[in-house]
Amino acid sequence: MSLIGSGLPEVVRIAQDLIRFDTTNWGGGRAEGEREAAEYIGDYLQKVGLHPELFEPIPRRTNVMARVRGRNPDKPALVLHGHLDVVPAMAADWSVDPFAGEIRDGMLWGRGAVDMKDMDAMILTSVADILRAGELPERDLILVFFADEENGGVEGSHLVVTQHPEWFDGATEAISEVGGYSIAVGDRRAYLLQVGEKALIWIRLRARGRAGHGSRVHPDNAVTRLAEAVAALGRTEWPVRLTATTETMLAGLRDLADSEETDPDSLAGSTGPAEGFIRSTLRTTTNPTGLTAGYKHNVIPDMAEALIDVRTLPGTEDEALADIRRIVGEDIEIEIVVRDIGMEVPFAGSLVDAMVAALGRADPGVPVIPYLMGGGTDNKALAGLGIAGYGFAPLRLPADLDFTGMFHGVDERVPLDALVFGQRVLTDLLRTY
Repeated sequence: MSLIGSGLPEVVRIAQDLIRFDTTNWGGGRAEGEREAAEYIGDYLQKVGLHPELFEPIPRRTNVMARVRGRNPDKPALVLHGHLDVVPAMAADWSVDPFAGEIRDGMLWGRGAVDMKDMDAMILTSVADILRAGELPERDLILVFFADEENGGVEGSHLVVTQHPEWFDGATEAISEVGGYSIAVGDRRAYLLQVGEKALIWIRLRARGRAGHGSRVHPDNAVTRLAEAVAALGRTEWPVRLTATTETMLAGLRDLADSEETDPDSLAGSTGPAEGFIRSTLRTTTNPTGLTAGYKHNVIPDMAEALIDVRTLPGTEDEALADIRRIVGEDIEIEIVVRDIGMEVPFAGSLVDAMVAALGRADPGVPVIPYLMGGGTDNKALAGLGIAGYGFAPLRLPADLDFTGMFHGVDERVPLDALVFGQRVLTDLLRTY
C-alpha cells in the first residue's frame, strides 16, 4: 500500500484530488469540462514513466490515454477505463461541500466518490504500484479516462472510438465501473460482477395545445396533456423479464438466502440497500426526470415537454418504444435524444475466472455472482470495436451502507478501507491476468 506525506493511502489521496476538480456535466453540451482533471492524470502517468495522449475534440472535453507494455505481448490487451465527469451536485442538499473531498467517519465524501473517481484512482495507483516495483503487468494495458460519460458519451467515448480507434489496437476486453462491489444477503456477503448493461434511450415527450389566457375554460391545454402522459408512463409497472444473467443472479441470491423463494422481486428484496439497483435489472424502467413548460403564470403555453430516462433489457428497445407510444397516446410527440445499445456477455471465460479468483484471494470463501446493470457505462462505445466490457471496481463494503443509492445521490461517499481493498484486488488482477 503506497503512502504519502499525509499518511493517507495514495489511492485515497488521488481520489480526493480528483473529486476536487469540479467536472460537473449537465448534459446536452453544458459542462464544466474535464480538462484540468485530465491534465492531472496525464501528469501522474508521466511521473510513473508512461507517455499519455490527450484528445480534446470539443473545447474542455478532454480524454486521456496511456498504454502500459505487458510481459506477454502475445496476449490481447486489456482496457481499463473510467470517466472524469460527474453529475451535478446541489450543495445545499449535502452535509459537506460536494467538491471538497472531505474525509469524515472513515469515508471519503464528494461528488464522484462512488461514480467514479474512486475507480479512476484505483486504476492509476494499481498501475503505479506495479511500475514502481520495477514490474510489468501480465499483458498490455490500455488506460483511458473519458469525458462526457454522464451524457451517454456523446462528446466523449463515442468520439474517441470514432476518431482514435488505434488507441485500442489489440484489445478484446475492458474493465470499468459498477461491478465487483459487495452486497449483504442476511448475514452473508457476496460480490456482484457486472457482465451486462441495459440499453439506454433518453426521450423527450412533447405536447402541443393552444395558447391562451390563464383564466379561460381551456380544454386544449398542453401542460395538462403532457402531465397525463408523464403520469401514465411514470406509473407504469413494467413486467419482469429475465435474461441468462439475471436468472443466474437470482439463483445466486436464492442460495445466499438459503431460500426456496422464486419471486424475483422478493429475492431482490433480500439484498437490503441494494434492492433498488437489483430490481431495476429485471425490467424496463421509464423515469420522468425533467419538465419544461410556460413562461408566465397567467399564460397557457402552446407547448410542454418532459424528459424520460428509459432503460430496457438488451434487444427489447423497439418493443419498449412501441409500448411507450401506446401508453402516452398518439397526440404526444416522442423525440429520441440519445440511444445506445444494451449488452450481455457470458459469466465465463478467462477474465471472469481471473476477477473471481482475485476477489477470492482478498476475501476467501465469499461468492461472486453476475448481474446485469440497470445503468450504462462507456463499455457501450467500446463494444463497437468488438471489445467485451465488464464492471469490476472491487469494493468490500459495510452491510448497511446504501452504496448503490449514492450513484447520482446526495452525500456520495466511499469507505477508505474499501478503496484500499479495491486497489489491492485490482493490482493483483493486473499482475496475474
